[in-house]
Amino acid sequence: MGIDRSEYRQRRERFMEKIGSGTAIFRSAPTAVMHNDVEYIYRQDSDFFYLTGFNEPDAVAVIAPHHPEHRFILFVQPKDPALETWTGYRYGIEGAKAIFGADEAYSIAELDEKLPQYLEKADRIYYHLGRDRAFNEKILSHWQRLIATYPKRGMGPVAIEDTNLILHPMRQIKSPAELEMLRKATAISAAAHNRAREFAKIGHYEYQIQAEIEHTFRLEGGIGPAYPSIVASGANACILHYIENNRQLQDNDLLLIDAGCSYGYYNGDITRTFPVNGKFTSEQRTLYEIVLEAQLKAIEAVQPGKPYNDFHDTAVRVLVEGLMDLGLLVGDVEEIIKEEKYKPFYMHRTGHWLGLDVHDVGLYKCGEETWQILQPGHVLTVEPGLYIAPDIKPAEGQPEVPEKWRGIGIRIEDDVLVTADGREVLTAAVPKAIDEIEK
Repeated sequence: MGIDRSEYRQRRERFMEKIGSGTAIFRSAPTAVMHNDVEYIYRQDSDFFYLTGFNEPDAVAVIAPHHPEHRFILFVQPKDPALETWTGYRYGIEGAKAIFGADEAYSIAELDEKLPQYLEKADRIYYHLGRDRAFNEKILSHWQRLIATYPKRGMGPVAIEDTNLILHPMRQIKSPAELEMLRKATAISAAAHNRAREFAKIGHYEYQIQAEIEHTFRLEGGIGPAYPSIVASGANACILHYIENNRQLQDNDLLLIDAGCSYGYYNGDITRTFPVNGKFTSEQRTLYEIVLEAQLKAIEAVQPGKPYNDFHDTAVRVLVEGLMDLGLLVGDVEEIIKEEKYKPFYMHRTGHWLGLDVHDVGLYKCGEETWQILQPGHVLTVEPGLYIAPDIKPAEGQPEVPEKWRGIGIRIEDDVLVTADGREVLTAAVPKAIDEIEK
C-alpha cells in the first residue's frame, strides 16, 4: 500500500552498508490476546515492517551482507491450507522469496538449525533485546555457543549491538513514498475531525463522536485509529489520555478531540478543541487564544538546522507569559520557566516524532545537553496545551486558581514536516482559528 518493493530493498541495502560484516536479526511482533482465545487485529513490529514489508506473525528476518549467497533471509510460517481456512492466507516460503525479495526462506521451525550459518562468520550480531524474553534467550544462546568456539575458529561474533542505534536514524528521515503515506493518513484524520465538529452537539455522548471519527477512518481506507481516540468534554479534557469517552456533552462545554488515523501503518495525530454550543465563554476564549498563539509560534520555530527543543521552548514562553497576564502565574518569567512552575498547567512536551509509530523512533537529544538538529524529512507534532483541572494545585509560591478557570482543558495539535526551507503543516485542513470554529 503505497511503498514499492524496491524501496524496501533499498532500505535493506542502506542498512547492510552500515552493519558491514555483521548479521542483524529482527523478530516479528507477537499476536496479542484480547480475551480468552480472541486475538487483537495483528500489527507488525515497525522495524521489521520497515525493512521487509512483511505483515505476518511468527517470522524472523536475518540480514547478513557478508554471506556469499543469502544476504536477506526470511523465516516464516509455511503454507498450510487447513490452518489458512481459519486464519487467512499465508505467503509461505515461496512467497517470501518471490514477493518480498528474500534470497532464501525457511520455515520458522528451522530457525535454530539454519540460523548459525548466518552468524558463524559475522564479526558481531545486531539485535534489539525486546519484550520477547524467550526469543532474547534464543539469540543469546546462539551467541554464547559461538563465543565458546571462537578460540578454535578465530572468527565469529564478538559482540551484540542494538539495531535501534543504526535503524532508527534511517527511519527518522521520511522518503517521498513515506510522505505520501503520511499525507494520506493526515488527510483522513483531518476529514474525521471536521466530521466530528459538524456532528457534535449538546446531548450527544462522547462515544458517539468517537464513532463518527472512527467510521470516517475506515470509510476512507484507513486501518483504523492510530491510538485510542480521546474525546474529552468539559473537565475530562484536563486528563491527558482520557479514553473512557462516556460523558454526555453539556451546554458551555469545550470538546477536546485527540484522534488520528493509521493508513498503511503510517499515522496521523491531530488535536482540536472547540465549544460544543458553537461559542466560547469568555474564559474559554482567553485560554484558547493563549494556546493558539503558542502553537502558531511554535510551528514557526520548526525549521531545518534548528535544535529540536526550540519549538517547545517557544511554546512554553508564550504559555507562561499568557498565564502571567491573567494572574495565574506570578514572578519572574525566566525563574518560572527554569523552575517549571508552569507544570500544573502544562505538564507535557510540545511534540514528538511521527511516522510508522505514533511516538516515532529517533533521538531527541545527542548527549546530555545537545538536542537533535531538525532536518528535511523529519515529521513531528506540535501540540501545546493548558489544563486547569478542577482540583489543580499550583506550584509553591503561586496563587490559587479562581473557580472560573477550573475545569477547562485545551490542546491544539498539528503534524508538521520539516522541509528544505521551512515546514509544511500536513494537517492544515482542520480549522483552529476562533472565527473558523465558532458556529
